[in-house]
Amino acid sequence: MSAPETATSFLPHDSEGMLAATAALPDHLEAAMADDYSRFSAMADPSAVVVLGMGGSGVAGAVLQALAAARAKVPVVVSGSYDCPSFVGRDSLVVAVSFSGETEETLEAATAAAERGARLVGLTAGGSLAELVERAGGEVLAISPGIPQPRAGIAAMAAPLLLACEAAGVLPGARDDLGEALDQLRERLPRLIEGGGAAAELARRIGRTIPIVHGASGLGAVAARRFKTQVNENAKAPAFSAEQPEACHNEICGFGQHGDVTRQVFTLVQFHLAGDHPQVGRRFDLFGELAAEAVGDVVEVTGEGRGPLAGFFDLVAIGDVASLHLAAREGIDPGPVPVLGEIKTRLRSGR
Repeated sequence: MSAPETATSFLPHDSEGMLAATAALPDHLEAAMADDYSRFSAMADPSAVVVLGMGGSGVAGAVLQALAAARAKVPVVVSGSYDCPSFVGRDSLVVAVSFSGETEETLEAATAAAERGARLVGLTAGGSLAELVERAGGEVLAISPGIPQPRAGIAAMAAPLLLACEAAGVLPGARDDLGEALDQLRERLPRLIEGGGAAAELARRIGRTIPIVHGASGLGAVAARRFKTQVNENAKAPAFSAEQPEACHNEICGFGQHGDVTRQVFTLVQFHLAGDHPQVGRRFDLFGELAAEAVGDVVEVTGEGRGPLAGFFDLVAIGDVASLHLAAREGIDPGPVPVLGEIKTRLRSGR
């Protein structure tokens, strides 16, 4: 998978090739779609689907859950903890997602699922998770090699999960959705990678403020949370996210005080998708209008493309590249995240 020649044009410090990995999102998606998922038809008609995953790996489950809300005939649950949901049993389809294969929360929950005899699938680059799933007689889905960080593997993790669930009869239409997303990424990403467009403008308007990112319940909220975490990990900066309509029932009250401070600190970013409920669209408008005096700026970003997944991945592309622009503004290398390694080390040592 080759990146465009311009892939280092605006990001001088990029030791792990995060911009090139972002440019390769459509390649990751296309490669996953070329695989054969027919073996997952043997796991058809589960009583429930549970996705175990943390951080960048867990986003794939959130995408599945959002799409499944309107299509699946069984509950789809995402669990990001050490615990496996109590209802998991022999009729449950459990997909453990861990980019490294060593995520301790996911390993512990997957072990419990295996002990209960669940239909177990591991989506991973290898490691302990692959070994656990193979011992349990489950199926392993291999993540494409060469991806530098879990957060750069969203397409490589989401696509296999959706296609496996389509083969298991849980998510009809997944391949068509992914095809539309691939078309949109091929259209949008090259312009973003060149250093201009919606991503550069979003980063410019955020500047050195802290973004509060809103998206509508479902894929919009997943995209908002994704951008929040990309700012955290790529730009090494604080960011927060919330979803509509929930934010209109509480968060809006928080802008009633301290406007002299908040307008210097926060930028409200509203992520829109074509399928948002009309009343949710109105709530976005009202929230932006009422909070405008208390934030530095209100930025509207709309995901384009045919179909819900195309719009979602369009927002992902814009947000991912914008987070790299934010890193570039401060001279930050977006790849390394040493504090995450420190936390893991200290957990293991008990310090």
